[in-house]
Amino acid sequence: MKRRWKFSIGLAISLVAAAGLIVGLDAADRAFPPPLEKTHVFSAEVLDADGELLRAFATPEGRWRLKTTTEDVDPRFLKMLIAYEDQRFRSHSGIDPLALGRAALQLVTNGRVVSGASTLSMQVARLIEPRETRSVSAKLLQLVRALQIERRLSKEQILELYLTHAPYGGNLEGARAASLAYFGKEPRRLSVAEATLLVALPQSPEGRRPDRHLNAAKVARERVLMRSAVVDLLGDGEAERAAGDAIPTRRLQLPAYAAHLAEAAIRRQPKAQEYRTTLKRSIQQGLEQVAREAATKLAPKISLAMVMADVTTGAIVGEVGSADYFDASRSGWIDMTRVYRSPGSTLKPFIYGLAFEQGLVSQETIIEDRPADFFGYRPKNFDMSYQGDVSVRQALQLSLNVPAVRLLDAVGPSRLMIRFRRAEVRPVLPPNEAPGLAIGLGGVGITLKDLVQAYAALANRGIPVRVGNGIKDQPSAIEGEPLLEPQAVWNVADILSDVLPPQGSRRLGIAYKTGTSYGYRDAWSVGFDGRYVLGVWVGRPDNGAVPGIAGYQTAAPILFEAFSKSGVPITPLPPAPAGAIRLAQSDLPISQRRFSMTANGLISASTREPAPQIVYPPEGARVDLGAQTGEISPLVLKLQGGRAPFRWLANGRPLSDISRRRTNEWTPDGAGYSTLTVIDAAGRAASVRVFVE
Repeated sequence: MKRRWKFSIGLAISLVAAAGLIVGLDAADRAFPPPLEKTHVFSAEVLDADGELLRAFATPEGRWRLKTTTEDVDPRFLKMLIAYEDQRFRSHSGIDPLALGRAALQLVTNGRVVSGASTLSMQVARLIEPRETRSVSAKLLQLVRALQIERRLSKEQILELYLTHAPYGGNLEGARAASLAYFGKEPRRLSVAEATLLVALPQSPEGRRPDRHLNAAKVARERVLMRSAVVDLLGDGEAERAAGDAIPTRRLQLPAYAAHLAEAAIRRQPKAQEYRTTLKRSIQQGLEQVAREAATKLAPKISLAMVMADVTTGAIVGEVGSADYFDASRSGWIDMTRVYRSPGSTLKPFIYGLAFEQGLVSQETIIEDRPADFFGYRPKNFDMSYQGDVSVRQALQLSLNVPAVRLLDAVGPSRLMIRFRRAEVRPVLPPNEAPGLAIGLGGVGITLKDLVQAYAALANRGIPVRVGNGIKDQPSAIEGEPLLEPQAVWNVADILSDVLPPQGSRRLGIAYKTGTSYGYRDAWSVGFDGRYVLGVWVGRPDNGAVPGIAGYQTAAPILFEAFSKSGVPITPLPPAPAGAIRLAQSDLPISQRRFSMTANGLISASTREPAPQIVYPPEGARVDLGAQTGEISPLVLKLQGGRAPFRWLANGRPLSDISRRRTNEWTPDGAGYSTLTVIDAAGRAASVRVFVE
């Protein structure tokens, strides 16, 4: 009895003291302000393009404290919280005298604490300035702090402090962290059972933890359900149905997607608390799921990486740096999307694109796949066999090495490297080496991200696309000339879109190419539709050999599975541009029916005439044909040398019938860059690139 009266007297003294402080609060407030600066320390969050959480980092003291606003939680949860914790929250000034009086009366009547008198404002005060012991002085401090907080903050801000800092057991703080840890979802759409559990836990966070004290959590939830039903927050039967719902019995890991990109963002701005990326969470989830499943089928020490980009913006929408960031056996901490590796045959489409652009070949042009010696360089096919005479289309689809080197010898390795620079892709050559024929088969180093950027131009009608770094800095457009003319790009995409999918995969309507580096160190596959491009790399991070690894058998199945699991709808490839047409072999001009260049670039047919040379317009000329006025004048074309008759092409499209004259005329469709090509009867070609104004 004596103890009861002592507590009652202490409570009464607190009320009197609080009332006195209200009168002189201004002076006390200035001298002893609340430590609100402590409320600004949150877990750093990495978000996707839509604001969805990709990954969170614990606070310096090791707590999961995610900043939470009232808009982040279910409105019904807020109503339940106020009804259970502080019914007059919206009307009082930090202290609820009625609740304090009721608590004192119940203590006197029952001899024990029946209900508390702490308002949400007082609880916030305790959270930001915790005390080791519960005493009259501690309670008095809470009363004072509650009044101070109410003077400084709005009701909405006080609620948000509670939602962010309320304890939920262990190192969980706040409704968002608890909802993610116990229910695996953001608290925007909580069920009745979930909402009432989150209301109940902060009263005794350790004693009611559902993963450790299931029965206590259940009893506490039922108490909140009954209160909610009494104040008509629940409909008929809702409380009974919610009471039957299961309570989670384990804590889930908070979202941890895009580990490498998240770490890079933290290194870039270590003091920021929110990092926006260009990723899409649903796409990232799909790619990471594919990576985990694929890793189980790969041998130890083998990793993989993926990059998916939207070619309309250049934004990376999905990125996987390794098979598993935490797998030390696969060196998972290494971001393999940024490491230079040999690309194998994945650069071949660009060689063929140049050959199409220059009018050297068409899809059905016959080209030899036989042993050849290019000044000591003797390329061999992957399977060490040869197909003999094949069409250019077959040569690219089968990824034959000798035909690709023949074409690269004709278009020139340096020209290929210059084209890559147009797309801001810079493959790395071995030290002190000039571009040679070996680059067509992987004799350079390139990163997966750069390879995706190069292929993004193929998916974007030849227009270069600057792929971003994944952080929320939208990449700007690449100004300048196209990587390849649209007609050449269409021919390449048309061929690659007809390559059979790997065994066990279904057709998706994508164009794709595979590659395997020398010594079986890297397996690649890059595919694209009309909007997205996806690149896959598989290999050992330490650059060790992996016997049996191959682009088609190893990387391509992952590519097709990732495209499917990403959830993006397949966008049809662009239609053929003007002048792009797939002719049968019999309909080709004689000069394009067979590619007959030898290794030294000379024509194999015996001829004494000099090769054709376009003398007007000169290479790189800017010619004013009145394109700005809409009335375009014809451009006179002149050549020297060569054997008649001659076939002229503009941007890969034949101008007219074969002519024996060394002059011709061409009327362009509009302003811009164009490539003009002439082919003589011996199959020799010359090209110039001009800009029409």
